[in-house]
Amino acid sequence: MGDYQSIYNRSITNPDEFWAEAAEAIQWSRKWDRVLDDSNPPFYQWFTGGRLNTCYNAVDVHVENGHGDRLAIIYDSPVTDTVRRITYRELRDLVAQFAGALADRGVEKGDRVIVYMPMVPEAVVAMLACARIGAIHSVVFGGFAANELATRIDDAKPKVIVSASCGIEPGRIVEYKPLLDEAIELASHKPGHCMILARPEATAAMIDGRDIDWADAAAAATPADCVQVEATDPLYILYTSGTTGQPKGVVRDHGGHAVALKWSMKNIYDVEPGQVYWAASDVGWVVGHSYIVYAPLLHGCTTIVYEGKPVGTPDPGAFWRVISEHGVEVMFTAPTAFRAIKKEDPGGEYIKKYDLSKFRILFLAGERCDPDTLHWAEDMLRVPVIDHWWQTETGWAIAANCMGIDFAPVKPGSPTRSVPGYDVQVLDEQGNSVPANDMGAISIKLPLPPGTLPTLWNNDARYQESYLSRYPGYYLTGDAGYKDDDGYLWIMSRIDDVINSRVRGHRRRRLVERTITGGIGGVEGRCRSAGRGNRARARQAHA
Repeated sequence: MGDYQSIYNRSITNPDEFWAEAAEAIQWSRKWDRVLDDSNPPFYQWFTGGRLNTCYNAVDVHVENGHGDRLAIIYDSPVTDTVRRITYRELRDLVAQFAGALADRGVEKGDRVIVYMPMVPEAVVAMLACARIGAIHSVVFGGFAANELATRIDDAKPKVIVSASCGIEPGRIVEYKPLLDEAIELASHKPGHCMILARPEATAAMIDGRDIDWADAAAAATPADCVQVEATDPLYILYTSGTTGQPKGVVRDHGGHAVALKWSMKNIYDVEPGQVYWAASDVGWVVGHSYIVYAPLLHGCTTIVYEGKPVGTPDPGAFWRVISEHGVEVMFTAPTAFRAIKKEDPGGEYIKKYDLSKFRILFLAGERCDPDTLHWAEDMLRVPVIDHWWQTETGWAIAANCMGIDFAPVKPGSPTRSVPGYDVQVLDEQGNSVPANDMGAISIKLPLPPGTLPTLWNNDARYQESYLSRYPGYYLTGDAGYKDDDGYLWIMSRIDDVINSRVRGHRRRRLVERTITGGIGGVEGRCRSAGRGNRARARQAHA
């Protein structure tokens, strides 16, 4: 534990020193020339000149450090009645083999690979295999409509698409292959190959010469070694939800991403290597990228890949079973999930059936959390319930109660304070900072910290227009809110939903309610924040 304010201040006043220290936790094949390259604003870059491999840092390094038998992934699928445990050594071998299969299809450093998969371990393997050979993956949520997939194919121009015969929802099978075939038919760009994971629940019709069975391709391949890439090279492209026409592809780099996410696991989520961490999301969303795949594995944790729902697979005790059975210590999910559980089990009877003694902290993000749901979670679980706020674009939390640094009193409705690295300010129409408790546009002073988007895929102009043009020198989050006297952030609405009004001589906003859509992992839009807690109880539980 440490003093939040001193750590935060150092991250803002001396970011080079702060992030260089954090970067020592990552294995580099070549150290960086500059921590922060500010030679071409507003296109800032982190760790220029540095070389590394993200897959090596997430998988191989743990094997080499003697932790090959530690569990890397626990796959829990109530829809198929399957639990599968994969060690770090097994994961390394699976990833290396599939990376070799991609290389056999001509995939090289800088090529794009679209991953259109259900929540199965092979989705994680495919992502890591791309990182291993320096390819850029773009995960599209499994089951997305063909036209949405087609726009992403045309923008990313993948050499290979990795998919599966089907996904599984409660009571129905969703066949992916017909959707994939239709998307390729609609798209102008045609991938060279499609690699299809055959699942027993559905048989995919394969097209000769283009489609390849996953198992056959992996079995015939030679395991691929890790390819060293520049810290500033793209690791992945993730398209924001709801885009029409030309989609917005958020780019994530290798170096800053690895440094920031590993730092966040201890400092924000208070997780140690070897502990079991569960982000109940999907790899198609940013939460899945950051906190199912990369952050837990970079930190040497065990991550849960859950193919199920909070209710209905089979009952509202689904989450508690997973936490109990696998020894989950920290969980991250969306308020939507808890509303569903609360609706079906308001008295928490299913919670009483399971041993949750190892469970320490619940983190929420994804959309606005109503106080009743938050109160219910606190009362039922008797652990700190921590809401935090971030975006697809940032890739990790902008504001949070940093549980690994210095627990702060929880205020209902606030995601607490700015995370170290983020200089968050509230601006008026002229770009001036407003006084405490006055509403304005929540913006982040440039440069953004490591791990955030350096630009949009093949569209620097749109990056500037969408995020940087309104307030030069700042990133516009698109959210409106205020800071209180204690520096706590309050995210009130989207800027477009704010109507100016004046109350008691101070500037205030009247909010227009919006429906925030998205299921588990709804951070794939803008994370809404609301929180409540009992400080004494939370400290006791945290200890």
